[in-house]
Amino acid sequence: MVQAYILIQTEVGKASTVAETISKIQGVIQAEDVTGPYDVIVRAQADTVDDLGRMVVAKVQQVDGITRTLTCPVVHL
Repeated sequence: MVQAYILIQTEVGKASTVAETISKIQGVIQAEDVTGPYDVIVRAQADTVDDLGRMVVAKVQQVDGITRTLTCPVVHL
């Protein structure tokens, strides 16, 4: 199982809607609207890195109102 944080920038005023929509995507553990340089932070999981990438590109990035994403895989050192 691979987990990652997805940091999202949205159009002005869209953070709550984006977080709510993303929270319904399979594999999303949590989606919160936040303040700072990013508007929404998502914790997601998938079976493989490839599956995670497909989820981000095919599902998360397609949500209306998103302008940019940054995916940060969780590592255990």
